[in-house]
Amino acid sequence: MSDNRVYLFDTTLRDGEQSPGVSLNVHEKLEIAHQLARLGVDVIEAGFPVASPGDFQGVQAVALAVKGPTVAALCRATRNDIDVAWEAIRGAERPRLHTFIATSDIHLRYKLQKSREEVLEQAVAAVRYAKRLTPDVEFSAEDASRSDLDYLCTVLERVIEAGATVVNIPDTVGYAVPDEFGAFIRAIRERVPNIDRALISVHCHDDLGLAVANSLAAVVNGAAQVECTINGIGERAGNASLEEIVMALYTKKAYFQREVGINYREIARTSRLVSALTGMVVQPNKAIVGKNAFAHESGIHQDGVLKERTTYEIMSPELIGVYQSNLVLGKHSGRHAFAERLRELGFELSEQELEKAFRRFKDLADRKKEVTNEDLEAIVKDEVWAVPEKFRLNYLYFASGTRLIPTATVGISIDGIVFEDAGTGDGPVDAALHVVDKLTGLQGKLLEYKLNAVTEGKDALGEVVAKVNVGARNYIGRGVSTDVVEASVRAYLNAMNKAIFDIERGQAGPRIDLEEPVEGDTALGE
Repeated sequence: MSDNRVYLFDTTLRDGEQSPGVSLNVHEKLEIAHQLARLGVDVIEAGFPVASPGDFQGVQAVALAVKGPTVAALCRATRNDIDVAWEAIRGAERPRLHTFIATSDIHLRYKLQKSREEVLEQAVAAVRYAKRLTPDVEFSAEDASRSDLDYLCTVLERVIEAGATVVNIPDTVGYAVPDEFGAFIRAIRERVPNIDRALISVHCHDDLGLAVANSLAAVVNGAAQVECTINGIGERAGNASLEEIVMALYTKKAYFQREVGINYREIARTSRLVSALTGMVVQPNKAIVGKNAFAHESGIHQDGVLKERTTYEIMSPELIGVYQSNLVLGKHSGRHAFAERLRELGFELSEQELEKAFRRFKDLADRKKEVTNEDLEAIVKDEVWAVPEKFRLNYLYFASGTRLIPTATVGISIDGIVFEDAGTGDGPVDAALHVVDKLTGLQGKLLEYKLNAVTEGKDALGEVVAKVNVGARNYIGRGVSTDVVEASVRAYLNAMNKAIFDIERGQAGPRIDLEEPVEGDTALGE
């Protein structure tokens, strides 16, 4: 391994999926995993297999299909968790078992209700057992940044003796600050006698907005692996953002003197895909991948950029896959121009996907004078990155007004056969969604509803992101149209398609709480 290499451990599919309201099915996990491989991450943490049958199937699908990166599965320090995780990833080209247990006194006392000696014994036994199954074993000391340093160093020394190849130091609750965390990592390097036999990893949360800064401070002080997520998604305030860490190392290479194995031009595309499939919109002022990251409104800034881009841009938008084009697309544009623009935007579609997206483009071009890059991205998200469609909107009619009872008539194609019904509601959207419930036979509950204008102007394309509860699971649905009601129905149907996709494959059960301690099954033996 190179001394100046930083290995990127992407946990978008595990910690990122723990973001409130996010639930990825197998199809979506595979889409993201393949894109992470194209991006060039070193490790993909595919999930927590024991959490639910759907999680197990998702991890197993990624392990079997994705080549290149190491595929890791998370497991608590118990025999059952490790067995289930191994069964899920054993078919991977490069499998890794990632086992964890808390080491802070507050977690030991209130969550685990165990002594330091008991946790030490359990950690060592878990690593030793995992090592029998695969040579690549990572151990995480949960809440490490609030752990007693002497005790933590003892735990790390012992798990390395037991066979851990990576030891992860999480700032689980985002409590650390950069100088403090950097010194913490440096102390571990100095005080764990066999630390040279394992990579030091860090996993920082963003509760104080310091996850990236803490991760970089750890790198300066000897961490060789950084655990992060696309767009910084994750529990509570999220995780360290992969794209921010990567571009900080790139733009300040003379300072950090560290390298990563990333395909930079896939950064923007990866961000868009994760945003589309999780339903988590990237805020406009987000560093690197936000809509405004390379926008200049100030006259002074605009003048400077026009004369010399480096006056106000420290990186090229093209480097991360953000392209501008002077080619205007409209209703007279052909398939070749459409395909070329998608390639410029970083979308490599199959013939079938291209045809599907082109039909939607032509439909949109009949309503809009000019179709923008943002419109095209929305089309790809809505048409190509969707789950297989059992339910497809064929037509929609509605009537509403201040003195009318809102009514809607909806025609839906179900497995190729068109069904129609009508209904009423508090408004045209509510009326249409009631009809969708009747036609699909599923009862959905709309939990969240967000409407965003993709572009400007009266003919702007509207994007609706809806969180819908169906049975025991919540699903994120997306829909785009110049008509807000149509976009709403498309978003709702997208969620219903995800629900039926899970139901028909037996993946609709609830997930267990990852933080819940396990009673029994703690003595793994020698």
